[in-house]
Amino acid sequence: MIKIMKFGEVSADEIFARVTPTVNVEAVVSDIIVDVRENGDAALYKYCEKFDGARLDSLLVSEAEIDEAMAAVEPEFIEILKKAAANIRHFHEKQTRNSFIINDRPGVVMGQKVTPVDRAGLYVPGGTAAYPSTVLMDSIPAKIAGVPEVVITTPPGRDGKINPVILAAAKLAGVDKIVKAGGAQAIAALAYGTESVPKVDKIVGPGNAFVAEAKRQVYGIVSIDMIAGPSEILIVADGTCNPAHLAADLLSQAEHDRLASAVLVTDSMELARAVSDELEVQIPLLERCDIARASIDNNGKIIVADDLMSAIEISNEIAPEHLELCVDNPFDYLDAIRHAGSIFMGKNCPEALGDYFAGPNHTLPTSGTAKFSSPLSVDDFVKKTQYTYFTRDALAAVAEDVEFFAKKEGLTAHAKSAVIRVKD
Repeated sequence: MIKIMKFGEVSADEIFARVTPTVNVEAVVSDIIVDVRENGDAALYKYCEKFDGARLDSLLVSEAEIDEAMAAVEPEFIEILKKAAANIRHFHEKQTRNSFIINDRPGVVMGQKVTPVDRAGLYVPGGTAAYPSTVLMDSIPAKIAGVPEVVITTPPGRDGKINPVILAAAKLAGVDKIVKAGGAQAIAALAYGTESVPKVDKIVGPGNAFVAEAKRQVYGIVSIDMIAGPSEILIVADGTCNPAHLAADLLSQAEHDRLASAVLVTDSMELARAVSDELEVQIPLLERCDIARASIDNNGKIIVADDLMSAIEISNEIAPEHLELCVDNPFDYLDAIRHAGSIFMGKNCPEALGDYFAGPNHTLPTSGTAKFSSPLSVDDFVKKTQYTYFTRDALAAVAEDVEFFAKKEGLTAHAKSAVIRVKD
């Protein structure tokens, strides 16, 4: 059963405690990365058979396989994927950045140009569930950014095939290449390249502990989006909310993983108890009830605050991945929220809208990193390069200032490089 805590009556350590995965996979992941780096495709085939139970003829998905998948997926779901893709595209198109130029002083031109990375690698989890939503959320911003080549890696089933809904989503999003590989080995392949898998410049996408550790280890060889932890939801709710709705929303994240975190912060003890009771009604009805039960019992909590502003301050300290603001006038409180990955406003906006359909990205900072990082966006797939141009006269006007500054730092060669051009 979920824990109910009255803020101020229990320790801050208990209120703000986080889920801390204890599995240490650093050495295992390191060995896999070295193997893939040294042996390329051969290592990927080996790990695919070992971990996925599939013996492959090719690591790359063929056009015929994509056509077969498009034919296999229900037309109704294809239409839903198209609607979701349109919503995601509409939102992310507003994120594009323009290059700029400044030429407001005689003889001086400065500017910044925005350039997409040459190649992006997107990891799409497999295993117990298929995530076409992740395909759309990760690949559409990359395409909007202008990335010339987008590569997906995702683990195959025992039959050596990729789930058709993953391939359908990839087709609709314009993905260029799909690789049958999962786990740390897929991240290594994207980071270093193999005979079949091109080396990428940036790797994005969620995954299990092995994937997260692999991304950490290859960072610097490539860029990454973030190190994702277990999924989180925090709901700030007033006493007028429907407890059945809140329980359903908490369970929408609890069913992800036994380590997922579901938290309710409210100003009503009556609501807290009602939600606790409703969770006990709904959990046994879930297909993934064992996972949800472990998440709620071990990591779930209901925090009762004195008022809604106190509840929001608690939320700011936790800095959740997903924040539902279940109050009557949510925009009155929006400015008070400083730290959250994505905010769902009002009583008719379940977090599941954001997972699949609304348009804002669902690849979000976890584990409190929303205090200093942001959701996946078009910005993740571009880089900014600045440039400077001075005429001789413009340099002469500032050369002595540069010389003085450089000498203050003890860098006389810097100083000379500025004045040598103008003191003939």
